[in-house]
Amino acid sequence: MSSPVQIDVGIAATAGRVSNPARGKRVLLAEPRGYCAGVDRAVETVEKALERHGAPVYVRKEIVHNRHVVETLTDRGAVFVEETDEVPEGALLVFSAHGVSPAVHVSAAERNLRTIDATCPLVTKVHVEAKRFARDDYDILLIGHKGHEEVEGTAGEAPDHIQLVDGPESVDAVTVRDPSKVIWLSQTTLSVDETMETVKRLREKFPTLQDPPSDDICYATQNRQVAVKAMAPECDLVIVVGSQNSSNSVRLVEVALGAGARASYLVDYAREIDLTWLEGVQTVGLTSGASVPEVLVRGVIDLLAEHGFGDVQSVTTANETLVFSLPRELRDKRQ
Repeated sequence: MSSPVQIDVGIAATAGRVSNPARGKRVLLAEPRGYCAGVDRAVETVEKALERHGAPVYVRKEIVHNRHVVETLTDRGAVFVEETDEVPEGALLVFSAHGVSPAVHVSAAERNLRTIDATCPLVTKVHVEAKRFARDDYDILLIGHKGHEEVEGTAGEAPDHIQLVDGPESVDAVTVRDPSKVIWLSQTTLSVDETMETVKRLREKFPTLQDPPSDDICYATQNRQVAVKAMAPECDLVIVVGSQNSSNSVRLVEVALGAGARASYLVDYAREIDLTWLEGVQTVGLTSGASVPEVLVRGVIDLLAEHGFGDVQSVTTANETLVFSLPRELRDKRQ
């Protein structure tokens, strides 16, 4: 595959058109896409643990929400479990990128498990905020999706102070003790637009609602959504590579449709693409969620090329350089 043509639209240009439509079929390739720093760190954590300690290395929940990553690590000797009581006493357990509650740490200690915490540092930041505002006796309104592992971990930091707000439609049911001491926090992988709509509704109900000290929605989630918004108005179809249980991947489909794409679908692999989707299509947008390895995107590019979409143009709205250090248990001494 030849190198894609670069179209650097910049964040300020996302409301406009990315380029003049080219003749013939083309692919607009979102940049940035795929692995974020937190996912890269989490996956490498399991890989390094396997190299250093050998199989099996147990992992609580999916290390990241991607089917291919989980299957690949399973083949290498990782064993994914739902809870700590499934892990043999004294074994090595890795906590996933989504974070865990203090109760999970206690449960692991009771089983004498050796643990490595691969929680994304941006999720840890939200945990720290939750504990801080709970100490100050605030009611904390956590915007997120019920049942998501990250939400469960954050809520577990201060269960007596946190209540979940699952979208704008949930605001009416929210009650607080003191409307002057209310703050909102957020799951890091939500749609920026939906989150701010929820915040707007909450502020109408609680005018003195406080914002978190810093933005909770992670930089990578925002950057991937901005790139999709930039290209979606040009697209007959946007394909998002990612798994169904990946919140940020599902949000990218919603963002694409909301930004003007005529159709958008989520797939784990190129083989899941229904070729009828390509009928009458001139421009395909392509992106991937923050837990998706680039090899899966390349597979989609190859399939599209086989069906006449050989012209690939990158749409760049940001450049990401952030890197997180591995957990201390796995760092080389020189680090």
